[in-house]
Order: sequence, then structure tokens, then C-alpha cells
Amino acid sequence: MTTQDTGEELWAVRWAERATGFLERPLVRIAIPVLVTLIALVVLHELSSHVKWSDVQTDVANTSWKLMFFAVCWTAFSFVSLSMYDVFAVQSVADGEVPLPVAGMAGACGYAVSNCLGFSYITGTAIRYRIYASLGLDLGRVAGVIATSWIAFWSGMVLLLGCLLTLHPDGISKILPINETVETVIGIGLLIGLATLLIWLAKGGRRLAYGGLGFNLPGGKLAGLLTLAAIGDLFGASMTLYVLMPDDLGIGFPFFFAVYIGAIAVGILSHAPGGIGAFEATLIAGLGASGRSDVIAALLLYRLVYTFLPFAIASLSIAVASAMTHRRRIGGAATWVYRVLRPIVPMVAAGVSAVAGVILLVSGALPTSSQNLGVLRDFLPLSFVEASHLAGSAVGVLLILVSRGLFRKLYRAWIVAMLLMVVGFFASLTKGLDTHEAVSMLGTIGLLAMFRGAFYRVSGASIFRLNIPWLVSVIALLAVIFWIGLFAYSHVEYQNSLWWEFAWNGDASRFLRSSLIVAVILGVVAVNTLFGREIPPPVRTEIPKAVERLAMESEDTEAQISLTGDKQFLMSPEENAFLAYADTGNALISKGEPVGDETAGQQLIWQLREMADREGKLCAFYSVSTKYLPTFLDLGLSILKIGEVARVPLNDFSLDGKSRKRFRQAKNRAEREGYVFEIIPKEQLAPVLPELRKISDDWLAQKAGEEKGFALGGFDDEYLSYFDHAVLRNGATGEIVAFANLFQGGHKSELSLDLMRYEPDSPSFVMDALFAEMMSWGAEQGFQWFSLGAAPFSGIENRQLASIWNRIGGFVYEHGEQFYHFEGLRSFKQKFDPDWSPNYLASPGGLAAPRILYEVNILISGGLRGLTK
Repeated sequence: MTTQDTGEELWAVRWAERATGFLERPLVRIAIPVLVTLIALVVLHELSSHVKWSDVQTDVANTSWKLMFFAVCWTAFSFVSLSMYDVFAVQSVADGEVPLPVAGMAGACGYAVSNCLGFSYITGTAIRYRIYASLGLDLGRVAGVIATSWIAFWSGMVLLLGCLLTLHPDGISKILPINETVETVIGIGLLIGLATLLIWLAKGGRRLAYGGLGFNLPGGKLAGLLTLAAIGDLFGASMTLYVLMPDDLGIGFPFFFAVYIGAIAVGILSHAPGGIGAFEATLIAGLGASGRSDVIAALLLYRLVYTFLPFAIASLSIAVASAMTHRRRIGGAATWVYRVLRPIVPMVAAGVSAVAGVILLVSGALPTSSQNLGVLRDFLPLSFVEASHLAGSAVGVLLILVSRGLFRKLYRAWIVAMLLMVVGFFASLTKGLDTHEAVSMLGTIGLLAMFRGAFYRVSGASIFRLNIPWLVSVIALLAVIFWIGLFAYSHVEYQNSLWWEFAWNGDASRFLRSSLIVAVILGVVAVNTLFGREIPPPVRTEIPKAVERLAMESEDTEAQISLTGDKQFLMSPEENAFLAYADTGNALISKGEPVGDETAGQQLIWQLREMADREGKLCAFYSVSTKYLPTFLDLGLSILKIGEVARVPLNDFSLDGKSRKRFRQAKNRAEREGYVFEIIPKEQLAPVLPELRKISDDWLAQKAGEEKGFALGGFDDEYLSYFDHAVLRNGATGEIVAFANLFQGGHKSELSLDLMRYEPDSPSFVMDALFAEMMSWGAEQGFQWFSLGAAPFSGIENRQLASIWNRIGGFVYEHGEQFYHFEGLRSFKQKFDPDWSPNYLASPGGLAAPRILYEVNILISGGLRGLTK
């Protein structure tokens, strides 16, 4: 997979998120899953309070193989229907560009993985993108396939609900508290709406566009087939569970189906993998099946058949295809299958790791076979068994946590997962002689070993650091597993002494201690995720001679900020272009755009993006112009306006006029009082550096912050030695009272400054006088422009129809004066009647943009302490 694929994949995921309309609210993403999961667990606990784990085990064991066979058949029917979503969607959006068997595999594998991992709107989208992009399908068409699949799902849902409401099957009235007339009207309305949509599509030539992407909608025939696929999907999935339900439950399928659909919706809101916990609670409550062990047994078997079996088949198929591909004498279909499915290997590996972790945790939460413990008692001391039980649970939660590192294709995550599974294998044997669990650990080790080639990223970031959605999902999953333990030991009366009870039959005590270990590990990871920082300490780097040359020759004076010594460099092979960037530990952030040859600069932008991809980090370009915007868009980055840059033309510069009265008067007063303006060449700077340092230290002592970096220069002898300096001297004493280092662009294109400081005890007019003198000197020397630098958040429109980013930026600009003089800074620069040009941030979109800006400010302020001050 190329780096462009990764960038466009973010766009595909984001487009699908916007199409669903749900992920636009970050607080909703966190609050609703947590709330739904907590409510579901409370409800589930109440509904199953009179059920014993031993009864559930008995009901599972008594389930006939005939029913299991029917459940497997209905699962296969559902997944065939799921695969048809993509088959028909590809025919509509990209007919002839993707082989139909590939589309079918993409659909089936996508749902098999996303059902197991959760995050269906993220993993399902990413899986499709990676598969289709590997075959050359562009972003717009991938988005079209995904959106068409969603339309198909809702069409099937509307058709089924419309029929149920119109025909009034037995049991539906128990769910909907409305009379038959209203029910019929709603049902007919849904059916008429669907029929109208199909007729509208049948006329052909329909197209949908959103967020800059557009695709052709399916015609009437394909739309009908997509609707039938959705019906097959929903019917097959519901029938898988329905055949496993006890016969004496006394419910018809229509009633069951309505409850099933509601349970799926609640499960999606819970954000837990597969909606585990929330789905079960909703179904038991909706069916009125509280206190029934056979219903809980049916739900467990449903999870096994519909969630884990398809995922296992998909994982094993990819692993087998991988193994066969590596044998040179075998090719053909196996090679073709693996080439198509290889992009989704990291997601499958993440699922394998998470499933292995769940197996260990659930095993640690349930009672151990007394027969197996009796065998261990003859060989191992009790303390060793107790330690193995704790180790198994710790390994389980770590495997779930490390799954995100596998999802991100991190090599270190693969190494750690392999080691954890080896430990899990031995823990399975020594904590309870659980041979089935040990064999499953060996199987997962073998699968991950076959997937080794997919993990190429080398990152300095912690492999156990999660983002917010993953953290919420893991918390929900672990909460459900903890409830399983509570359910298994509901007959054991809680006592404080249970924590310290060490005995061969002390399963409840072992469960409590292992739960505490899991909670501690999760707490540490949560704190590290929410508050941890991994910005490497700044280290002064040696600046290559080619960088010095290109920075000084550049017509854009901002290139000279690259010489501060706190950045790293990418250099083109011909040494005709470079890119300066900093590594925050979480992101590679470029200061400005490439300097030098434009074609070579484009390659450097891609090189930085590829480097960030290998290291599993974000990539952003801070403070850039419009020059490379097409390249940034090709990378799949969002372009956000962060302010404007003011430049004053010097061709006919003058201090005359009302707007420049302040600077004219300051210059005249300085001359009357004997102050002298002088340019000190960089070759003669060394003798006066101690005097300039004293001024800088006195100036800095009056400020709340510390020396800046990254986008601003600090007082550093090596850095300042690159530049001529403008100074203002007291004519009577000869002492310097103010100074600024001068950025001089190549071919006298532009004059600017970076560090501008003055003696705090000097007269108030000295800085204005120095400013006026520098601009007048620049005009005399023949410079074309004088750059006044950027005004943050300036020029950002805060309007009702503007993007959320523009509205936030505009709000900060209008109401943030008490923290930073945004308006005052722009007003100061406006006095020179400058030309304003936009200043942009190119970064991943969504919540990544404010994160990048936060890290940029950390870089500029010299750490979190400097930013706070």
C-alpha cells in the first residue's frame, strides 16, 4: 500500500463518517457509548440475576448439532448477502473496473473483521478502501461503493419495516404503542417512499455529490437487487439467532425480528466490539426472557457462530493464501487472493490479538475445572498457579491494548503481541491445564507469524497508547468481561476476605485479583492516553551547508527560520531543495514548505509523508502558502487557514501619511535625541554579541514566557551569526538599546526580521523608531517587499455556513483578546497598508487538526511549561 493510499484512506473514512452524520460530534462519540454500555450492563445484570453459570453451560452442551448446522447455514446466507452489497455497488459505481469476485471478498471480509473488532464505520470503510485502492480505484469511487452499500442497507430496512407495519403480524403491536391505523399509515408511507426512490432511480443518470466527492447512483434494477441483498443480510443474521432460541419462548419471527433490529442499533451505539453486552441486554429485555439460562446460552452460541466463526474463516483464508504465495511453485488463485486481501492483514491481525486477549480474560473470569486443578496440584505449588492466573489476565488485557498497534502496522506491536501470546500459552497450561485455550494461543501465534510482512512501521511512540474511540471500546469490552465474572460467581457472597483467600478452589478470589490487575493496567494506559506526552527533548542539530546556501538564496525570507538549529532536514539527492521539520513523538511537522527547486520539493513532501507513515505518526505542514496546495491535497490532507501574512511593498515606500504617523514621529524623535541607526554586518557581529545578549536577557526577564523555537528564533549565538543586525544606539553613550536580526531574501526580493528586542529601561519610542529605520533602509537598498510576518486567525470568516474550523478560528480571533492580542496585532500591521496573503496548515482533518496545532504550540513555546506560562 502506498502512502497516498493511507492519506486517501483517511479521506474515505472521513467521507463515510460525514455521510452517516454521527461522528461529527466528538462528545457524542464518547458520552453515548459509555452511557449505553453502563445502562446495558445494569439491565443485563438484573435480567440474569437468577441464572447460574452452570445452567448456562448445561444448556450450551445440550444444544443439538442440527440447530448448530442451521445456524451456520443462515450465517453463510447472511454473509453471501453482505458480499452482494459490494458486488452490486461496484457494478453501479465502477462497472468493469473491479472483478466481481474481488468485490464479494471485500464485502464478506470487511464485515467479518468489523463485526469482530467493532468500529464498523471505520474498519469496514478502511477495509474496502485498501482493497479497492490496491486495484487502482480512486477515492471518489471507493466512497461511492461505501455510500451505495449504506443506501442498500437502509432500503432493505425500510422495506421490511414497511411490510411489518402494514401487515400487522402478530406481536408487533406489543412493541409499538400506537393503534393499527397509525401503524398502517406509517408502513404504507415507508413503502411509498421506497417505491418512489426506486422509480426515480430507474430513470437513470442520477448522481450524488457531497463534500467534494460525487458518484453515480444505481439504476432501478441494481437498486432493487441491492434492496434484496439487504433483506437477505438482515433475514439471515436474525434467523441465525432465531433457530438457536428455545422453542418454548412463545414468540413469532416478526416480533423477534423487530427486537433484533433494535438490539443491533443499541449495540452500535455502545461502541463495544460487536455491540457485546448492549446487544444481549436489549434482546433479553425486548423478548421478556429474563432469568432464562437457555436464552443466554443461545446468545453465546450466536456470538460464536455469527461473530467469531466468519472472522476465523477470513483470518485463516488470508493466512493460507499468504503461506501458499510464499511457496514459489504455487501461484494462480492463491497469489491473486492474497494480493487482493493483503492490505487488510493489519486489521485481521488486530482482531486476532483482541480475540486472543478476550479468550484469556474470559477464561480468567470463569471457574476452572476442578479435575484439571487436581492434576496440577500434583506437580505445581499453589503460589505458581495463582501467579499464572494473574499473568494470564494481564496478558489478556495487554493483547487487547496492543491490537491498536497492530492496526497501525507497528512492527514493535507485532513483536510484543507474539511474546505476549507465548506467555499466554504457558499461562493457559499452568493456571488450569486449559488445553483448548493453549491450542488457541498456538493458533494465533501461527497466524501472526504468517502476517509478519505487513508490519513495517517503526515508531518511537508507545504501542499501548490508544486514541479516544479505541479507549472507549476497550473499556466497554472489559466492562462486559468483568460482568461475565460477576455473573459466574453470583452465588458467592462477597466478603473482604475473598481478596486474600488463596486456595485451590478459590476461583472467585482469583477472579477479583485478576480484575484488579486488569483495572490497574487499563488505568495506566488511560492516563497515558489522555495526559501523556512524548515530545523528544530539543537537540541542536548540525545544519548542512546546502541548507545554509538554499535558505540564504531563497526569495522567501521565512526559509531562514530553518537555521535555528532545532529542526531536522530532508535533502533532495541533487541538494537543490530541503524540507525542515520537527518530530514531536506523535507527529512529523514541517515548518513551512520546501525550500529550493519546486519539483524536488514535491518529492520531499511525499518523503516526509512516507516517513511519518512508516513510523505510525501524523504528518502536517505548518504555515504554508498556496504554492504546494495541489500536492498536499494529493496526500489526502485537509487545508485549514490559520491566519494571514502581511507584506509591505518597498518600491515607493514612505513614512508619509496619517496611518504611519506614529512611526514617522518615533523616527524623528530618535534623531532629535541623538539615537543612531546602524547595520552591523554578520562578519562584525561577534564583538557585540555579549551586549546584545544582555539586552535580550533583560527583555526576556520582563516576559511571562520563555525563549521560543520552531517557528520563531531565540537568542542563540550560532543562529544569530548567520544574519546582519539592525541596531539603535544611544549617540551619547554609544550603547545599543534595541536590535533585530535581518532576514534578507535572495535577489533582494524581501526583507524581514525574526528576533527584535530592546532594553526595558529605554524610551518607549525606540522600537517604533527601529522599525521605521529598517523599512526605510530596505527601500534604499532596493528590496521589493518588507514582511511583517503572520497575524494568527486573521481573515478567517466566522459565518453560519462556514466550516466548523472557520467558525472556531473566527470565534477565537474575535473573543480571545484577553489571552492574545489577535486584533491588536493585525491592527498594528494594517497601519502599513500591507498586502495580505493567506497562511495555511496542511494536516489530517477531523480532531487531528487541533491536536497538530497544540503540538506546534508546544514546539514553539519550548515545552508544556513554556506554553502554560
